[in-house]
Amino acid sequence: MRNTLPSFDRRRQLDTRGADPVYRVDAGFDTDQSTSLPLEAATQSASLHAQIAQTSVRSRTLAVAGLVIGALLGMAGSFAPSAEFRGLAWTVDGVALVVASALLAIHHLRQGNEQLAAGFLVFLVGETLIVSGSAMELAASAPTFAAGAGLWSAALALVSASPVMPAFVRLTGAIAAILLAVTTARIALGSGLTPLSEPLPFFAYPFLALTLFGWAWVHRDRHRTDAANL
Repeated sequence: MRNTLPSFDRRRQLDTRGADPVYRVDAGFDTDQSTSLPLEAATQSASLHAQIAQTSVRSRTLAVAGLVIGALLGMAGSFAPSAEFRGLAWTVDGVALVVASALLAIHHLRQGNEQLAAGFLVFLVGETLIVSGSAMELAASAPTFAAGAGLWSAALALVSASPVMPAFVRLTGAIAAILLAVTTARIALGSGLTPLSEPLPFFAYPFLALTLFGWAWVHRDRHRTDAANL
């Protein structure tokens, strides 16, 4: 077995110019072991980055699923034949959107997109208020709905203002933000609107659903690109 401890073997060497003797200390370290350390560290770093990338892909897959489920069940609840089915659909819809918003907020914060991260975080807070009244009577849930719709509007404005999103998704998001802002203002002024009043907020929901589908499409497309690069 090769000794890797310092031997401190002093080897005397004479300077070619006849100067005083020069002493060199041979520490006797195993050069093969020392050169393998940077390679091992680089391998561990690459493995860690690959694991982080895979985790990010899985998180976005869950977020995409949550956005699609939220959009579908949200619209289904709006046309529900009974209050019980509407409450169930809107509850599952709200939970799915809260999870999706949380995952996307973390994802964009890691990517350095602070505006998008803030938009999805605000959307999460708004959806939390909305889902808290999903099983209530429509008239009783109006104040909570107004607060949630106001936060929806702010979140949609933040996300739609980002150039990262495609133009069509930004357009539908901007329209939904305006309609929801008007709804919030009217409820706050005592108009007596409910979550299913027409024309508002009822006709804001298709634009909201299109925006959610657009968000899912954008992140699904990036998910495919990242998965191909792994």
